[in-house]
Amino acid sequence: MRILTFTSLFPSSCDPTHAIFVYQRCAHLARRPDNEVIVVSPVPYFPSWLKTNRWRTASQVPTEERIGSLTVYHPRYFLLPKIFMTLHAVSMFLGCRPEVARLNERAKLDCIDAHFVYPDGLAAVLLGKFLGVPVIVSARGSDIHAYPAFRTIRPMIRWTLQHADALIAVSASLKKSMIELGASADKIHVIPNGIDPVRFQPVPISQARQELNLPVDAPFIVSVGALIPSKGHQFLVRAFGRIAGRHPDMRLAILGEGPLRSQLEKLILELGLRDRVHLLGKRPNEELRLWYSAATASCLASAGEGWPNVVTESLTCGTPVVATRVGGIPEILQSSEFGVLVEQSVDAIAAGLEEALSRSWDRETISQQTLARTWETVAAEVEDVLQEAVRGRVLSSVSRAKEQTRKAP
Repeated sequence: MRILTFTSLFPSSCDPTHAIFVYQRCAHLARRPDNEVIVVSPVPYFPSWLKTNRWRTASQVPTEERIGSLTVYHPRYFLLPKIFMTLHAVSMFLGCRPEVARLNERAKLDCIDAHFVYPDGLAAVLLGKFLGVPVIVSARGSDIHAYPAFRTIRPMIRWTLQHADALIAVSASLKKSMIELGASADKIHVIPNGIDPVRFQPVPISQARQELNLPVDAPFIVSVGALIPSKGHQFLVRAFGRIAGRHPDMRLAILGEGPLRSQLEKLILELGLRDRVHLLGKRPNEELRLWYSAATASCLASAGEGWPNVVTESLTCGTPVVATRVGGIPEILQSSEFGVLVEQSVDAIAAGLEEALSRSWDRETISQQTLARTWETVAAEVEDVLQEAVRGRVLSSVSRAKEQTRKAP
């Protein structure tokens, strides 16, 4: 199959770690026999007088580049942040149509594999109708959990779910939410994310802490995620402060970047935790196994998730997880052997951390249980969905042709 992956969630030379899980799925899909994967990852173009770091970085992304084993095209489309929210998908479609048409003329595309329902998925469905090829849309989490709350966006999400040829949800919980939005259950396939067993594997705690220059024996908590309100770092910092007196040597490292940084820095100072809670920014993906392996436990205090990779990555490194009972997290932490499920409150997270610190964990068993689901497995499951959608479109075309012939005088 000649597959066009369409998504703004993709690494670039300017941000190599952005949505690396999408790259992993695409790269492993491309490695399967008889598949060719081309990536179109649109980048917003906007007036130069809008001076923000986010858009400045986007403007530096090249129009074409090689990311790992894949060729990635970055067509531009016009966007005014917030103002253009309801027109985002249409603008993306119009900006990308010439590039996608050129790729289709070079060699016909068999299908479009889109990630994130809005705006990417809607733009992809429009492109599919333009080219006459099936479109498979993968929902990731916030596109289903958060975006439908916008009154003007919700109908467009429903339209995308109803007009895509097939849908992929990364968790059973997400599938249920998609059905509630009007998607047909028959065309939703649950395919959770995978794990890279080479990049994420246990490192002896003493070795990991030595490489990171951390104390050998002190309790250590790590949390990986963007510094945005929905990730709940503000709850975690307060929960850490709640139990800090009982664990005088304990430290917390938060790996991520985002607009909540200044508020978190202020909170850390107010709680007197400046020497014990550290905001370390965004770290290279290949470095994360050291942080997971060095930790007594990792924590995700999120308000909503699809299938959070940080949980499976931590488990693959043998590190138990304290995480909120949202989205696909209970599907990952199916056993108390893997971690502790909590509510998103300071008291609950503090209690969960205390339990994680007090228990003796079998880190080898934790790691082995999560290593089985690799990206190779995910790619095979995705390929089946894509092939089914392509076959379905062909059969539908043949059926329509026969019907027209039957009706002809």
